[in-house]
Amino acid sequence: MFKKKTILAIIPARGGSKGLPGKNIKPLCGKPLIAWSIEQAKSSKYIDEIFVSTDSQEIADVAIDYGIQVPFLRPKELASDTSPSSEFVLHTINYYRKIGLEFDYIILLEPTSPLRKKDDIDNAIQLLDNNEGSIGVVSLGEVHTEHPNITKYVDDKGKILPYVDSDKNITHRQNLSKVYFPYGVVYLVGREYFEKKNIFYSRDSTPYYIERWQNYEVDDLIDFLCIETIFNYKKNIII
Repeated sequence: MFKKKTILAIIPARGGSKGLPGKNIKPLCGKPLIAWSIEQAKSSKYIDEIFVSTDSQEIADVAIDYGIQVPFLRPKELASDTSPSSEFVLHTINYYRKIGLEFDYIILLEPTSPLRKKDDIDNAIQLLDNNEGSIGVVSLGEVHTEHPNITKYVDDKGKILPYVDSDKNITHRQNLSKVYFPYGVVYLVGREYFEKKNIFYSRDSTPYYIERWQNYEVDDLIDFLCIETIFNYKKNIII
């Protein structure tokens, strides 16, 4: 609980993965990938409840091994590649409502973004107190070499064209304005707002800036190997 506001942490982990099969339970530095997010959530001073949303009994068993009860598996219709993330979150909110529990905030911790510093979760929660009118907090990492003003696309004639039309002819990345990508380190939103809008962040969210080395999400084996290397290098500041 944070200043009399209750917080539900949801860790989403589908069993199916095309980029890296079984990624959510793939061993990362001695633990299943999802275990890192579970332990990071458990270390928070403010999170009241942790829920692992999964359609896989194998993932559920890992969560149980790490001290998290999984009262049900996510329904198949909420676990396909095309299922909106808002649907399983609303399903979880309604489950707790039926058993008499209501939360003020929902925090989504993606297991594929395990590069969290020891105080990231609680620091993000504390940001709420400093930003009146904010609907929540979203973790942002600065885009570096793949800045949208530098990226290209290939048209149907095989021509290489700028992805972003601009009158500016900028050849040095250092001269470009900063842009950011929302990473799954933390998405925090008011529960009432989420139920109305079905989104975790908007222009009224507060940014929580993460460091360059945290700008990785596990989508394929290359991502996994990069994160594993970073873990070994930064293990003193990652829980």
